[in-house]
Amino acid sequence: NPGFSLRTFMGHSASVMSLDFHPNKDDLLCSCDGDGEIRYWSVNNGSCTRVFKGATSQVRFQPRHGRFLAAAAENIVSILDVETQACRHSLQGHTKPIHSICWDPTGELLASVSEDSVRVWSLLNGNEGECVHELSCNGNKFNSCVFHPSYASLLVIGCYQS
Repeated sequence: NPGFSLRTFMGHSASVMSLDFHPNKDDLLCSCDGDGEIRYWSVNNGSCTRVFKGATSQVRFQPRHGRFLAAAAENIVSILDVETQACRHSLQGHTKPIHSICWDPTGELLASVSEDSVRVWSLLNGNEGECVHELSCNGNKFNSCVFHPSYASLLVIGCYQS
């Protein structure tokens, strides 16, 4: 029956804002809520395996490797080590809150989108998170982003005209 829930994950005290599956660990799901709490879940048994208190509204696992979790809060993207939760990089440069983040298929580039700008960050070979591209709005308001799964250099940005 396509209309029934297979499992419900309980534990957040605020609205869930973002979800992502780990690319290599089929049993690992990550969620974050409106209070900035990040939870790691076992898909198989529905239990919460870890809780991390941080301020975040978006979470995305690094594709392929899954070593890092990108977490956006306000105008900063934090790159967290999935195993230790240590912050490896703090990507700063947006002046407005970040609405969306996405990794390219290689896991070497990360895009972040705020209302007035798009930034692409390089995390190649231990790079410290250098901003390699920036796009400012020209009257539009940016809202979302996604890299093409086969053409890593193609980034699509969703926006609305103001």
